[in-house]
Amino acid sequence: MLRALLPLCALLLASAGLLLGGATPASAHAALTGSSPAQGSVVDKAPTEVTLTFSEKVSVSSGSFRVLNPAGKRVDSGKPANLDGGTYGVPLRGGLPDGTYTVTFQVISADSHPVAGGFTFSIGAPSATSVSVSDRTVGGGVVGVLYDVARYVSYAGFVVLVGGAAFVLACWQRGAGERTMQRFVVSGWIALTGATLALLLLRGSYTGSGKVADIFDLSLLGPVLQSKTGAALLSRLLLLAAAALFVAVLFGAYARGDEEDESHERDGASEDGSRGAGSTQDAEDAADRAAERRDLTFGLAIGGGVIAAGLAATWAMAEHASTGIQTGIAMPVDILHLLAVAVWLGGLAALLTALYRAPSIEAAAVRRFSGIAFGSVVALAATGLYQSWRQVGSWSALTGTTYGQLLLAKIALVAVLIGIARVSRRWTGHLADAPVVRTRTKAKKQTVAATAASSVTAAASPSDGPASDTSDTSDTEVSTEAGSGKGGASAEETAGSGKGASTKGAAGSGRNTSAKGAAGSGDPKRAAQLARQRAATAAARAKRVREADPFRSGLRRSVLAEAGVAVVLLAVTTALTSTEPGRTEEEAKAAKAASSSSSSSSTGARSSGTLSLKLPFDTGGEDGKGTARVTLSPARVGGNTLHVYVSRANGRAFDVPEVKLAFTLAAQKIGPLPVEPDRVATGHWAASDVQIPMAGDWTVSVTVRTSDIDQVTVDKNTKIG
Repeated sequence: MLRALLPLCALLLASAGLLLGGATPASAHAALTGSSPAQGSVVDKAPTEVTLTFSEKVSVSSGSFRVLNPAGKRVDSGKPANLDGGTYGVPLRGGLPDGTYTVTFQVISADSHPVAGGFTFSIGAPSATSVSVSDRTVGGGVVGVLYDVARYVSYAGFVVLVGGAAFVLACWQRGAGERTMQRFVVSGWIALTGATLALLLLRGSYTGSGKVADIFDLSLLGPVLQSKTGAALLSRLLLLAAAALFVAVLFGAYARGDEEDESHERDGASEDGSRGAGSTQDAEDAADRAAERRDLTFGLAIGGGVIAAGLAATWAMAEHASTGIQTGIAMPVDILHLLAVAVWLGGLAALLTALYRAPSIEAAAVRRFSGIAFGSVVALAATGLYQSWRQVGSWSALTGTTYGQLLLAKIALVAVLIGIARVSRRWTGHLADAPVVRTRTKAKKQTVAATAASSVTAAASPSDGPASDTSDTSDTEVSTEAGSGKGGASAEETAGSGKGASTKGAAGSGRNTSAKGAAGSGDPKRAAQLARQRAATAAARAKRVREADPFRSGLRRSVLAEAGVAVVLLAVTTALTSTEPGRTEEEAKAAKAASSSSSSSSTGARSSGTLSLKLPFDTGGEDGKGTARVTLSPARVGGNTLHVYVSRANGRAFDVPEVKLAFTLAAQKIGPLPVEPDRVATGHWAASDVQIPMAGDWTVSVTVRTSDIDQVTVDKNTKIG
């Protein structure tokens, strides 16, 4: 058994090393796509604020943005604010001297991953600076490795918990009474609970300082619990409490019901000839028990399904599915994807455990799982196809980004798994039921000894009464169900079977004479020992019969291979969740390239930076209040790019029907120069090549129309050029 599992352990260690051995800081899922002042730019006068634009919304705190002067001292003077969408700004102190300034940032992307970086700009002329941003990292080091380990364990625990429970309920209900399956499912619950608690403790340090000492700083728990990720982890713990109740019922009342049903079946069989007219009542009782069991199975399936979906949602609401395009579709699809993975891979691990550790498993249970696994693979393929399109977006991103390459590796591993599964299905088609052996302890030591002694006494002296009178109270009970077909064989008679002169129960050890002596002398210890020996012999014989089946042996090997590939697949999946999606990576590269091109095209002319104006408005009508933010870049004489962001009072984008602008230089009697920007997106208007003929104090007029009759024009004076 242990030797057979060595390859699986080796694969587990190899995949963990692949995932963690070369661990680097977590890849950013939000990328910096622009800033004002731009990276490396030189501006004529000191800006009043620094703005940073990310590819998606991020979470910021008071220390998320820092602006440092050449001596390394902070010159930012307030808290960061969300200006619009993924654009954030931090105000600066007035009267900043010339020199090179460094901007550093550390934020949390919308899908829960920390992002850090920095850049420089200069006022007047570049200068030497004592600040370095080249080694600015986040999410790495020892804390990063521990966090990745906890994430992997949480995924594995979820798969084992959900998949194991689904396997017992849907495929092998008798397995609820097997200690092996109980330990398997409970180990999944323990792993998921422990990993979730570890993630809560590690989160503050992981997204902050990265210091090991901060892991146990409980003051960091407050901000963590207020974040989206913290809320998801807390919800997961609450759902795990409900899962504990589910597991207790599954392996408690549900398992006892199975044992009671079998006990009634045996009692009915032994008393069939003596009950006569009572057989009708027995049939009614059996029908009632069957109905109760169906109701309990249905209730456990519904309750377990709700808990499993809730646990899957704690990932969907905090990671990739919660950001980007089509989040309303992506999150339910992600939940279904996670459930399909758990049912398939977790059920596979449960089947492997049953094949190697359980006394026996029926061929019908294996066939049922084969059908469920096929349905899970179909769901996995459909949801995975949608997720791949959503996260990758293009063929170039599939091969040219880390996310795309990991996705290709995952697809290859799934294809290998399906190939091995086809081999397993062929073995399953030839599989026959092996003898079913179960051992139960029903009483304390004193009762065990007494009942065993009476059993042996009855076997030695048939005249004292039928052996069946004591069979129901025997210490050890071994039931055998001989299967049909290849590998099926009848096991030997069990302890207390009444064969007084037979030596089958003792495996031909010649103890029949000693058994009579022990019974005759009333030695309860000796009688109990003989009963245990008979049970062990029957179990060993049944195991030999089971392992002699070449089809069952072949199935064990193929399922072990499937489980090994599944371990590596889970490692790749975990790595995918901490890698920047290909679509985001390509969009960030394009934005940076456009920014660099714009910067290089203005070489030889000193940039004045980006002008940003905020103009509150009120058209007087219903829902007529909002703010128009105007940005003009590079805010110099000649061609400029203009953006207008219109937002409501609550900060959300305002989809107004029309926006117009006009520029007036009253001192030179120039203007108004009209500008009609084009609508880019909800609340976003833009215009290119906006010509500013000369420098001076310009009046910028913005006209906003919120309905057919509600319109207002607001003005603001600013220096341009």
